Amino acid sequence: MNEVSSLLGINEDMSLILSSLRELMGKYPEKYWSELDVREEFPSSFFNEFMELGFGHILFPREYGGGGMGVLDASLILREINLLGGNAYFVHGQYYNTVLLNKCAQESMKTRYFPEIVRGNLKVLSLALTEPEVGSDTTKLKTSAERIGDHYVINGHKIFISRADKTDFMILVARTKPFNRERKAHGITMFLVDMRDLRGRIEMKRIRTMANTDAYELYIENVEVPASNVIGNVDEGFYCLLSCLNAERIMIASEMIGNAEYFLEKATEYARTRQVFDKPIGQNQGVQFPLAQGFAELISSALLLRHAGELYDSGSDNRVVGTYANIAKYKASEVAWYLGNVAMDVFGGLGYSKDLGIERKLRETRLFLVAPVSRNLILADLAHNVLKLPRSF
Repeated sequence: MNEVSSLLGINEDMSLILSSLRELMGKYPEKYWSELDVREEFPSSFFNEFMELGFGHILFPREYGGGGMGVLDASLILREINLLGGNAYFVHGQYYNTVLLNKCAQESMKTRYFPEIVRGNLKVLSLALTEPEVGSDTTKLKTSAERIGDHYVINGHKIFISRADKTDFMILVARTKPFNRERKAHGITMFLVDMRDLRGRIEMKRIRTMANTDAYELYIENVEVPASNVIGNVDEGFYCLLSCLNAERIMIASEMIGNAEYFLEKATEYARTRQVFDKPIGQNQGVQFPLAQGFAELISSALLLRHAGELYDSGSDNRVVGTYANIAKYKASEVAWYLGNVAMDVFGGLGYSKDLGIERKLRETRLFLVAPVSRNLILADLAHNVLKLPRSF
């Protein structure tokens, strides 16, 4: 929508990039995404062209062949994919994992891998963090990494790890020291696992979900990773990880804004043209007001997204960035879910059909009310860390 685009501050250079993306999306219309959803398939043809056109490398530094762009720029690309009826879920891992490597990896690792990733259109799509018995309490993760000579041997169990079977590199989070209640965050280390030359065994079990998420449960058995593939410092990966999760939340907010715009555009156009009792249904305030309320919420979400992205890209204090990244993700996912349901109401029975696309996008939206951080955890964070209320946990 033009109103949202203007609020997001899209400059001339970004307009050209988005124009190129729209050309690509023209080759992959909604029917393409709907058919993939039915078959539960990864969008390989779209993704390959996306990478070949250089979209996958925009966040890598220029000195390594990348675009040297920022989190807000990447967010605008993800928003555009969803706005045009696609599903940016399949590509956003490349972006937030690139942010993590930019922020946390040593120069020696960047020199060794970044040029190869950019030249070869290699994929860094998966962050293996979540565990079945841990969930959001990351400090208690149980996957262990033991140093033996010049490498680490990693064993553990991960769940809801997206795109794990499609990626060339996986970022794997493990404990290199046991959990200590006095120093909860200490002892967590991140590793870059080269899935093309996997030493050890990762058993992948597909998790079938409400929408097409390409998610897996991983059983990690004696996976060997060179000590040189530690991302950042041993035992000190937690805080850098948190910084990069802020980027992920900003990107998710942009995708949900794209979905909200998709629902609003579809529903308002239908409300203008659909005739019932010899008048357009959009003439009725019962149709107008929910759409207008969604528009108002969408505008505020766009402003939050821009503010959070600018804070991140300017290197602002991590705590401040985290607050606005959380709020942006919270508000954007709420308005996308709200407008998805409004669109279903406006279209009536037609909205329930798979051919239209609204029910698919609604299913895709539902995930982000709980992931990558739930609504209640965001509210708890704001209560504890901003309002300074007593901790509930």
